[in-house]
Amino acid sequence: MRCPFCNYEDTKVIDSRPSDEKKRRRRECTNCGKRFTTYEVVEKPTLMVYKKDGSFEPFEREKIIKAIGNAIKKRPVSVEDVNSLVDEIENTYANAMQTETTTSEIGDKVLAGLKKLDHVAYVRFASVYKDFNDLDSFIKIIAEIS
Repeated sequence: MRCPFCNYEDTKVIDSRPSDEKKRRRRECTNCGKRFTTYEVVEKPTLMVYKKDGSFEPFEREKIIKAIGNAIKKRPVSVEDVNSLVDEIENTYANAMQTETTTSEIGDKVLAGLKKLDHVAYVRFASVYKDFNDLDSFIKIIAEIS
């Protein structure tokens, strides 16, 4: 870490503590003795989503939350449960250092998570995600969870 005052390469860490989702470090330059603060954050790779029409777009957490929100309307599923599910999906890709995925892969992960949370929300999400057109599709998906 370079000193912002004298541009010297060698600094020492005096204090380190967590701050929000960052790590705050108080440093001192071994050359000029001046002190300064740095923040360390984990850099996640940008996840790009390959859509059915062939285009790519950055992963948007809000889109998934909105889709799940439609499925859980008037159901006993908390906001914390939804956030945990979306966190789990995001972390799966971040931990694997994966930078590309498909909308269908994300949809399958959402379905798997909803299946554990609430069966009615699972069926609602599946009906939109899998584009159900008839009653047989509903019967088939309900038979899966029975």
